[in-house]
Amino acid sequence: MESITVNQVSYSYRTKYQTIDAIKDATCTFEAGKVYAITGESGSGKSTLLSLLAGLDLPDSGELVVTGKDMRDRNRDDYRKSEASVVYQAFHLLPLLTLEENVMLPMELNGVTKAERKKRAAEYLGKVGLPKETYNKYPKMMSGGEQQRVAIARSLAAGGRILLADEPTGNLDSENGQNIVGLLVQLAHEEGYIVVIVTHNPDVAAQADVVYRMKDGVLSHSEEVCVV
Repeated sequence: MESITVNQVSYSYRTKYQTIDAIKDATCTFEAGKVYAITGESGSGKSTLLSLLAGLDLPDSGELVVTGKDMRDRNRDDYRKSEASVVYQAFHLLPLLTLEENVMLPMELNGVTKAERKKRAAEYLGKVGLPKETYNKYPKMMSGGEQQRVAIARSLAAGGRILLADEPTGNLDSENGQNIVGLLVQLAHEEGYIVVIVTHNPDVAAQADVVYRMKDGVLSHSEEVCVV
């Protein structure tokens, strides 16, 4: 069963004028079957933490272990192709591909046959609640909520069980935002995904099983600071 352990992780980066300590000795655990929200003001470090969970960079110190294997010992390109996917505020769908083709793309990169790609794409689009008559439409023909559903279906198509969502409701109205969060909760609770959501929205955070807060690079859980 998938799990992510963050143990005393720190990460910094340099701007033109200074070094930013984006994450300071963060320690926490993410388990399958749960939804986690990471909240905090802009610049608090929450998106930086999500990027580390996605394998886009490595910690300066500490351990980031995914299902028993340290991120430093992994092929991070393979990790992102087959284990973890990121859903962004901007949907990042390819405009010249149909909804079905957008969902088929990660499977093509993973060597799945065309017939199987087409079959699975229909399954994933159906899973996120899109009717069959939309599959051959293009992203700009769909609403923002529908496009975000396609983005989630594309993440599922990659085959991983870790869904990392960076402000997934940021471009949506309240009703569509609520529907997207409900879908993410369903994927965690009913299908055993690890779902981690970075959000400014307290209504989104309220639906998570566990809420972490970041402030000035320090991660806290409820009233207990998750650092050593």
